[in-house]
Formats: sequence, structure tokens, C-alpha cells
Amino acid sequence: MENLIQLVNKIQRACTALGDHGEDGKEGAIPTLWDALPSIAVVGGQSSGKSSVLESIVGKDFLPRGSGIVTRRPLVLQLHKIDEQREYAEFMHLPRKRFTDFAAVRQEIADETDRETGRSKGISSVPIHLSIYSPHVVNLTLVDLPGLTKVAVEGQPDSIVQDIENMVRAFIEKPNCIILAISPANQDLATSDAIKISREVDPKGDRTFGVLTKIDLMDKGTDAVDILEGKAYKLNFPWIGVVNRSQADINKNVDMIAARRREQEYFESTPEYRHLAGRMGSVHLGKVLSKHLETVIKSRIPGLQSMISKTIMDLETELNRIGKPIAADTGGKLYTVMEICRSFDQIFKDHLDGIRPGGDKIYLVFDNQFPAALKRLHFDKHLSMDTVRKLITEADGYQPHLIAPEQGYRRLIESCIVSIRGPAEAAVDMVHGILKDLIKTSMSETLELKQYPTLKVELGAAANESLERMREESKRATLQLVDMECAYLTVDFFRKLPQDAEKGGNPTHSLFDRYSDAYLRRIATTVLSYVNMVCASLRNTIPKSVVYCQVREAKRSLLDHFFTELGKKDGRQLSALLNEDPAVMQHRTSLAKRLELYRNAQAEIEVVVWDK
Repeated sequence: MENLIQLVNKIQRACTALGDHGEDGKEGAIPTLWDALPSIAVVGGQSSGKSSVLESIVGKDFLPRGSGIVTRRPLVLQLHKIDEQREYAEFMHLPRKRFTDFAAVRQEIADETDRETGRSKGISSVPIHLSIYSPHVVNLTLVDLPGLTKVAVEGQPDSIVQDIENMVRAFIEKPNCIILAISPANQDLATSDAIKISREVDPKGDRTFGVLTKIDLMDKGTDAVDILEGKAYKLNFPWIGVVNRSQADINKNVDMIAARRREQEYFESTPEYRHLAGRMGSVHLGKVLSKHLETVIKSRIPGLQSMISKTIMDLETELNRIGKPIAADTGGKLYTVMEICRSFDQIFKDHLDGIRPGGDKIYLVFDNQFPAALKRLHFDKHLSMDTVRKLITEADGYQPHLIAPEQGYRRLIESCIVSIRGPAEAAVDMVHGILKDLIKTSMSETLELKQYPTLKVELGAAANESLERMREESKRATLQLVDMECAYLTVDFFRKLPQDAEKGGNPTHSLFDRYSDAYLRRIATTVLSYVNMVCASLRNTIPKSVVYCQVREAKRSLLDHFFTELGKKDGRQLSALLNEDPAVMQHRTSLAKRLELYRNAQAEIEVVVWDK
């Protein structure tokens, strides 16, 4: 059984070294191994005797003392019972140094606290890890938490009171935490900070051990028998009373072993407590906690194994998601870049082909926005009587036409068709904008690109440059379709029109009165019919041109130029492209270390379980 406590001690040290000490509060974060391990948290208000209880259990004077908040970081205290007749301590942050002078241990706790929190008297949830080896202790792990307080002292932020409570609560509300609630006997138990917060997180008292200190300092005529017998405030575990050293004893450096003996003598010699003496005192407290911790660890082993197995799978999945470290050789780097680019290119094609959303927006341009833009041209307004009369009469020049004003027709038609260039260009630009958005979306969906921000920038720039070249080609081809309609009119359309003997007008009239309104209206109607025919044709051919020059080309050769340039790069330039985001590198390293921790813990737990 003792192997179980030693195993938990070992895993806790590894967790602390890794920074896996229960601070991951992010939603969806992989649970920490620390949180799954059973632990005993020591909770009490300031001046409750918390430090003295810990020192009595250890048998050494090693904790910092003073006014105000002295404990400002959790202290993970691991006790190891050894057969050798010597005592020493080791800090995890000083792995090669053994302390035999416990006054130096006290100073190192204070110094290490200041290194993390500064001298501002602030607090930190990053624990200090201390192991004590002695023949006078039991195998036990305790987490000493900052004392609960009601008032901030000078130099501390006003939030310190709530910050300490939040830290304590974060530790003791976990179901694997055993609560050691320290309360002074010379104060009303109803006002005990430790009991109050313990009752909130453990209302049934299933995880709470009550410890009553300062019994020897109670007013004459009063005693703590009702509390110790569980009548005043009942817990599932018997209350344990302790008698700590007085301040005078501390000042005189009274030996802790002698203090333990005097404590036992107090309970045995005091009539009120004589019948309880067998289960009182710090020595008994240490034994009870050690035995209970062993029992809890044993009961938690199956669940712990299951949690570790699941977490190993989660860590492996996350490592696979963020990818492996880049290859060292040039060929491997080139292959990595090419594979990432192909992944991006395939995602982009999937968007265009409808496998992923977004490509349908291009169809909406052709089916909705482009036709609507053509309708907004209002060709009939281009063919007002004044415009028609002006262009027709100007086309006569100095000598009026005898038969028909052909040049006037052409100018009217061209003036209308030229206006289609605007919607045509707009269609090209709208499709270009959609393709750019799809590139951006595809890049965000290419998980490998998150690993390499430099490659992401280069790839995005190259893809957008290709789109820009395709847009220019598409615009040239699309506008050429409009210009073709202006350059050559469909003769058959006009041949089929009915001939009118009066269409030449009256040459004797003035230049501006040569054609009748009825004839000019007939010209406008004819031109409008022809322009509408051309517009209907372009409504079909312009989308074909845009798709051919932009969409099809983007699917076919978006990265061709980038691949050509990629083949010219040397190893150094490829390394620059694969300059991984430091946050991703750090995350991968952290995941790998955690995975190693969990695999080692899994193997060590199996060894202990099989040895039982």
C-alpha cells in the first residue's frame, strides 16, 4: 500500500515539473493528471494554527512565520518515511541540493515565493514542491494553501481576500481532494473560515477531516469535548484535537519531538480529554491521514487508469492534428511544402465544385446580379427622342441621306452596347472577389498552414497574384465580346425589317426638323430591339468567358507559377517558408512532454497494481 503513496508523490512531482498542476481552466482543455490524483489540502484562516499543525506532523520547524499572509503559494509537502536515522529536505526546483538545516528550508520557501510573486505580497497558484525524508514521519502528501483572510494588509491589492478564497476553492472543490479543515478551539466554530468553505464544497462532509487547535488556550471553565465527540458539528470522520507549541516554545526553539510528547501528556492528564487521548494529537493525525490517503488512492486506481488511457489518446490525436516537426533535408522540406499546397488546392477546388460551400455564389452572380445590372442600364432612356434626333441628324453631315440614316443607326446601337461594358467588368470583379474569399477560407481550413505562418503568407500572395492575372485576362476577353458586338452588327436583323417609303424624311425641312417624330420613334424601337437581342446574347456569353478565364483557370493552374518558383528554392529558403509559429512549436513540445508523463504514469501504475 505504501507504494501507492510513493507512486502518487512521484507523479505529482512530475506534474509540477511540467507545469501540469491543475491550472488549465480553458473550456475543452485536456484534463490535468494533477487533478485526477488524490491529495490532502490544508485549509484554515490566518492565526488558526495551520502552520503549527503541519510542523507537528513533520516534527520540524520549517515554515515561514510572520504577520499577515505568509503562505502566498501552495506548498506541496511530501513526507517520506525512511529507515536511516537522518533527516533532510529537497525542493523540486533545486534537484541537486539537500537541506539538513530546516531554518534554510524556511528561508528557501520565502525566497522561492518571492521569485514567483515578487515582493508585492501577491499570491500565485504555482506550487512549491518540498519533500522531507525522516524516520519520524509517515508517508503522506499535504498541500498547504494560503490562509483565508478578511482584510488585505498594506502592499496587497484589495482583491487579495477574494483571490485567496478562489484559489483555495479551486483546490478543495475537486472530488479527489481530501480537506483538512483547521479551526481554533478558542473561537466560535460557527465563524471558522475553514469549516465555512469546507461546508460549501463538501456539504455532506464526505471529504472533510476536522482538526481543532489551541485547545489548551480555551477560557477556564470551557472545553471542546462536544466538538471532538462530534456533537457540536458532526463530520463523517472523527474530529482530532492538537496542542501546538506556544509562541514562547517557538521563541525558545523547543524540540518538536519533545513538543509531541508534551502534547500527548496534555490529553492524557486533562480530565475532560482523557477518554479521547488515544485519538488526539498530531502523531495520530498523521497516521489517520496517511491511512485514509492510501485507501482513497487504492479506490481511485481504476478510474485513474481509465483517465490516463483516454488522455493519452487525446494527446496523440492533438499531436497528429498539429503535425510533426519539419524534415531536416531539402527534399523532405520541399515535399512537405508541396503536400501542404496540394491540400490547400484540393480544398479550394472542393469549394468550387460544391463539395464545400461557397462556389454557389459564382452562379448567383450570373443568375442574379449580372442580369440585374443589365436591367438597370435602361436602354430606352438612351433612346429618348432628343438623343435619337441628335444622332440621326448629325449622321447626315452636310448632305442628308436619301434612303436611310445608316450611320445614325450604328451610333445609336454602339452608344447602347458600350454601356454593357460596366456590368461586364463588374461581373468579372465580383467573381474575382468570390475567388479571393474562397482562397482565404481554404487557407483557414488547411490545418497544416496554421503550423507555418510564413508559408501561409507566401502561398496566399501567390494564389492572389494568379487570380489577379486571371482577372485581367477575363476582363480583356469579356470586354472584347462587347466590343465585337459594337464592331459588327447582325445584318439579317435589319433585312427582315419592313421597308417604309417615308423613312427618308423630307429633305426640304431644316436640319433639325428633317425626320418626323413617328419615324424617329420607329428608329428608337428598332434600335432597342436590336440592343435587347445583343444583350440577351451577352448575358449568356459573358458568364462563359468569365468561367473559362477565371474559374476554370483557377481550378486548373492556380499554383502553377508558385510551384515553378518553389522548385528554384534552396534548403535555406525552404526552411524560411517552414518557419513554424513559435506558439505551435511550444504547444507540440508541451504535448509531447505531457504524453511522456502520462505514458510513464500508466506504466508505473500498472507495475504497482500488479505487485499488490
